[in-house]
Amino acid sequence: MSELELLTEGWGLIEAPRVDENDRLYFSDVPNGGVHRRLPSGEIETVVPKRRGVGGMVFHRDGGLVIGGRNIQHVNNGETRVLFDPGFPGFNDLHTDSLGRVYVGSLKVDPFDEGAENPGGELWRLDVEGQATEMYDGVLLTNGIGFSPDGSLLYHADSVPGRVWVSDVDGDSVTNKRVFVEDRINATDGLAVDVEGGVWVAQPSGGKVQRYTPDGVADLTVEIPDPMVTSLCFGGADLKDLYVVTGGQSPLGGCIYRTRVDISGMSVPKATI
Repeated sequence: MSELELLTEGWGLIEAPRVDENDRLYFSDVPNGGVHRRLPSGEIETVVPKRRGVGGMVFHRDGGLVIGGRNIQHVNNGETRVLFDPGFPGFNDLHTDSLGRVYVGSLKVDPFDEGAENPGGELWRLDVEGQATEMYDGVLLTNGIGFSPDGSLLYHADSVPGRVWVSDVDGDSVTNKRVFVEDRINATDGLAVDVEGGVWVAQPSGGKVQRYTPDGVADLTVEIPDPMVTSLCFGGADLKDLYVVTGGQSPLGGCIYRTRVDISGMSVPKATI
């Protein structure tokens, strides 16, 4: 693992990192609004202005981004197409399966309102525009989502109990939801899966990224100089660049770091909905 490199600082709570085929890093600033991208030169551009609460995004095969927030939208060259808007308070992280369908977790309360009664949200799958299927419920604070290399397992972080759930995937069905790992002290946030089936988990109360083997054993740790690590993604031609984003709990504000790791991450399919 290489030395940690600070790429940008001074943001609010950063979420939803994704790297495209041109090595441009996209990310959101949840409280201050906007989806931005960092070019390989270091220049930063705003792609989607003002929109707050974007906790997840993926690229779309037709160009642009599918982004979360108060609803799910496809944004491309300034044009917006609403994909799913059931009237929930919002959505957080999201991910695609091998068919380009979008899996997204719902929020039933504002996650920053500690006094609100939380009935728990659901995991949804968006198949085509305006149509969605509930996979399961009972998720208190939905966060990172990912799939095993063969697509047979779905991982889903739930930050309140500090868990990552794992479920069996068979075609259209998601069943047998169970605990993959639990860490109530360091908690769980965004996640990404590597080609060996390891699950890399951002720990928002632990100041680190923790990798777990496919059988749930902690092995590699990436320490980050910010107590609130919110998400991560893989990038680069070989998908061995690990990008880590933070929530602004250090004097530098929200930051993005990059390091090199020895295991390639899984590529994320583009959305087709």
